[in-house]
Amino acid sequence: MRSSIWLLAVSLILVSVISISGCINVSPTVVLNDTGATQEGVSAVVNANNQFAFDLYSKLMNNPANTEKNMFFSPYSISTALAMTYEGAKGQTAEEIKNVFHFPETRTLRPNSARIYNEINKEDKEYQLSTANALWAQKDYQFLDDYFTSVEKYYGGKVTNLDFKTDTENSRVTINKWVEDQTNDRIKDLIPQGVIDPLTRLVLTNAIYFKGDWVKQFDKKDTQERDFTTSTGNTVKAQMMSLTHDQADINFNYTETDEAQVLELPYSGNELSMLIILPKSDLSSLESSLSSDKLKEWRSNLTSEKVDQIYLPKFKFDTKYFMADTLSAMGMPTAFSSGADFSGMDGTKSLFISSVIHQAFVEVNEEGTEAAAATAVIVGETAAPIQNIIFNADHPFLFIIQQRDTGNILFLGRVTNPLAQ
Repeated sequence: MRSSIWLLAVSLILVSVISISGCINVSPTVVLNDTGATQEGVSAVVNANNQFAFDLYSKLMNNPANTEKNMFFSPYSISTALAMTYEGAKGQTAEEIKNVFHFPETRTLRPNSARIYNEINKEDKEYQLSTANALWAQKDYQFLDDYFTSVEKYYGGKVTNLDFKTDTENSRVTINKWVEDQTNDRIKDLIPQGVIDPLTRLVLTNAIYFKGDWVKQFDKKDTQERDFTTSTGNTVKAQMMSLTHDQADINFNYTETDEAQVLELPYSGNELSMLIILPKSDLSSLESSLSSDKLKEWRSNLTSEKVDQIYLPKFKFDTKYFMADTLSAMGMPTAFSSGADFSGMDGTKSLFISSVIHQAFVEVNEEGTEAAAATAVIVGETAAPIQNIIFNADHPFLFIIQQRDTGNILFLGRVTNPLAQ
């Protein structure tokens, strides 16, 4: 871009990993300052995250390059990384970032983001869920102490000094190694060669990792090849897991509307779940109506039902998005231009964002998963139990991994072909 302007390289990271065994305890992490957090404030931050999730999904969905592809990303990871960036933005740059991510006022965003961070990283869980933030700064560049203090206080983002000027490649390797460590080696080479260069002055990173077992696991002996109709209309043979009500001996939260069936599969501990939204016809028509309000409706209409048969394909894939153009098109172009104002970071207007990278991994199998469960579906009839419910995910569907109490979307994706990597 401009050789006379320092580069602010913003790298976003995501991960989630499937549970293969039992409970894994997360190592203790620092507890952030969430003084002033309230239930209403948490709801405001969750609503902002979820609204951004569907805005981004719509933008990615409408990109011709993604038309037939599986998609998966963590809105929480991206929002968190940009919230740390937003702390240093001023003027029009700040206003655009705030509008794209629907951030509430700073006095609400800070303590309630800290509260959500603390909830994610709490100890004594029956699943593994953790998130971490880090800042990587050019060692001889003068940043404002107030900026680093705020990011560490409310987001846990500690600063490590590196030498981008004369040791560029080792700096990149160091950051990528941190990402690998935070994600159980599921996200590798997040930042490719050439993204960081001698003009880079700051890299902001967020990582999120999930590993959990189903409350009611699928039996491997019941997994069989079955037809799955892809988004192109072709039929492939997928490894389809199955579970009957007699096997499960429990009810599942379920609802359906004229356009979709919605099933909630909880993870051990019952604090996280996967919501699967299975369209009754074409996926694209359902995607066009996705919104945070739609999710709330689906969630509010879920009721405990006897689901006679569940069919769900095993799948595993990863994704990577270079998001500068996407975020610019969503309404924050100034941050990526010579007119950027990140004077809250260094007291000057020398910095701008050069790159935003997001990478994700998901796997779903008989034992557990790491991807999908947060959506609300409008139920046609909630007065009486629905009999003979068959949930057969043999065609493209959406999935969400959510925190059940708040509906906070940690991961959002779609499966158009379970065989695609």
